[in-house]
Amino acid sequence: NLGALLMARGLPYDSDSGRDYAAAITALMSGASYAQSARIAAAMGPFAGYEPNREPMLRVMRKHRDAVKRIDPAHVPLDLLQAAKKSWDETVDLGEKHGLRNSQISVLAPTGTIAFMMDCDTTGVEPDIALVKYKKLVGGGMIKIVNGTVPKALKRLGYDKEQVREIVEFIDEHDTIEGAPHLKEEHLAVFDCAFKPAKGSRTIHYKGHLKMLAAVQPYISGAISKTINMPEDSTVEEIEGAYIEGWKMGLKAVAIYRDN
Repeated sequence: NLGALLMARGLPYDSDSGRDYAAAITALMSGASYAQSARIAAAMGPFAGYEPNREPMLRVMRKHRDAVKRIDPAHVPLDLLQAAKKSWDETVDLGEKHGLRNSQISVLAPTGTIAFMMDCDTTGVEPDIALVKYKKLVGGGMIKIVNGTVPKALKRLGYDKEQVREIVEFIDEHDTIEGAPHLKEEHLAVFDCAFKPAKGSRTIHYKGHLKMLAAVQPYISGAISKTINMPEDSTVEEIEGAYIEGWKMGLKAVAIYRDN
């Protein structure tokens, strides 16, 4: 539900502030998990094969810890960033003493439909597909899903109750927030989605997806499931360029694992 969280906080998905916030959450998630893995190792011993790989494994943990220093503190709540740093300090300290029970502990998975059953507006590390979605049902028929995070985001951005109501009604009627009453131009980016609305023109640029991948990868020990949405009229050359650009960002992000 990352996309909805960023929206609720008034942060555009495709922004340095959004990426730093996502990075901090991911860093805390993996750091806390590895720290617990070290505590389990103290009681049950490290994973098979740890001893011959002890130094490379601990170097990787230190690189994870060092990567947290790249998160801009101006974009992240102090308590969140401090918790992330503390988790990796504990991982390194406990890991040096006891080893680690798990060689890998985190991935970013495509949560899919189950996310909507859990009252989420977005899935995994993705932004919202669209503020208004239509989903076909297996038994026939279709349901209309309207993003429930929009009112929270508008309230955080300073809109009053009546303004929020009118903006949400506009979205429900037009399937887009573009052109909604009261909405300020500088706030439009907060509500950008992966798909361009039929009655709108805004969408998250494919580089925004690539940059989010690069922002969170240094704090993940496994893989990330992520869709890179490109316009329907993209040329072969543009797709090739995006693919190469993604590889470059990925290689830079996962340089942390060169020791492994």
